[in-house]
Amino acid sequence: MVLHTALDTPEFAVPEANRIEVDRYPSRMMDIPASRMFEIKEALKQYRQKAGADAPVYDASQGDGGASLPGVPVELLERAFKLQVDHGTGYDKPYGTDLFRQVAAEQYWGLDSATGWGPENILFVQGGRDGLQKAYGAMIALGNQQIGDALVVSRVPWISYNWGPYDVGLNVLRAPGDPAKGWRYTPEGIKACAEFAKQSGRAVAGIVITSPDNPTGRTIPLDEQIMLAKTALENGYPFVLFDWIYHWVSDAGPNNINTVLNAFSAEERERLIFLDGITKSLGASNIRSAHLVAGKQVVKYINSRASHGVIPSFYAQAVAIAAYQMGFDKAAETIISACRESRVVMRELLGQSGVPHILGDGYYAFIDVTRYIEAAGMKDSAEMGAYLGKNFGVTAVPGVYFSDAGKNWMRFSYALPPEKTRAALTRFFEGLNSLL
Repeated sequence: MVLHTALDTPEFAVPEANRIEVDRYPSRMMDIPASRMFEIKEALKQYRQKAGADAPVYDASQGDGGASLPGVPVELLERAFKLQVDHGTGYDKPYGTDLFRQVAAEQYWGLDSATGWGPENILFVQGGRDGLQKAYGAMIALGNQQIGDALVVSRVPWISYNWGPYDVGLNVLRAPGDPAKGWRYTPEGIKACAEFAKQSGRAVAGIVITSPDNPTGRTIPLDEQIMLAKTALENGYPFVLFDWIYHWVSDAGPNNINTVLNAFSAEERERLIFLDGITKSLGASNIRSAHLVAGKQVVKYINSRASHGVIPSFYAQAVAIAAYQMGFDKAAETIISACRESRVVMRELLGQSGVPHILGDGYYAFIDVTRYIEAAGMKDSAEMGAYLGKNFGVTAVPGVYFSDAGKNWMRFSYALPPEKTRAALTRFFEGLNSLL
């Protein structure tokens, strides 16, 4: 028998046994800093104030192909608009629409029916960050079911990998890594993270495997990604998240999800989560269009919570639908080809420079500027970034923004036409060499 509280008395929405326990951990959290990425372009303004409003500047700091390259073709935007008109403006499902699911599963991924995965394993999300936050929540609720566990990331992770998980109650644990090997994961490092977390009184909630990587540009072959994921699962990691948001701009072409799924048992597949979208490969950053591919339990969990949170917009889905129906290699050709051509320029000029660097298949290079920092008596790459921007009109992202392990490195984006990439990197080294 359920006893109802009198209407003149406050009542909780859930029974006492299901209420969240009082915990003051938010009072002990560090303040999450705003991303400093948005500060970088201020240095270019200062340079032009000094050199003149028409002085050429080179922005190699951004990761937005929609700003530095042609971005989404107009015909796709127009096709998406027509889809929107036909679809109407009513609410969609928390997972998106059935049409998006079908097109993504069949025409984009070509999901192998033998894996047991299909359209019902796909969730549309409002951009990569939205997808990641939802994935972190699922890791907590469906894994160890406790706040404060560790999410393993690389030693020099994307800025938001440091803070996005922390915001929802996970402690980010940076794995061991050797800069000479691009700080790549090793089986030994994955095992060490599990042991380190246990010694600190915590468990591991999951690991993020990113390829191509941000910020280093490092690329991990698919067989190595599978090996690392298997190592994580064998060492008690509840989930493995593959962030493939850059994989279409690689020389080797996109990752084959079926190769990964078929390497695991049906039970193990339920512990795999894939993130992809059109923000990078199609230059669609402000369209906020991404999706998760995951086991049905994860999909069910995220879908139910999204019904009370972020319901995805249809137009963002429509742009992806139009691109997938066109054939994504064709739709993203302007971004893919420009990055491929610029990568050739980067390999040429970085090879000639003799400077240590990492250059995989994304659209970033990670450049070691230790020699120049020491020559100038600077503290770290943040000082170097300010110097290059204000005095030479070229910006790149200081590696110290990502972690202390990258404090003497800089991320150089070559999501640019090849002639701009050549001019920007030449100017970059002019600035560095002025310090010797």
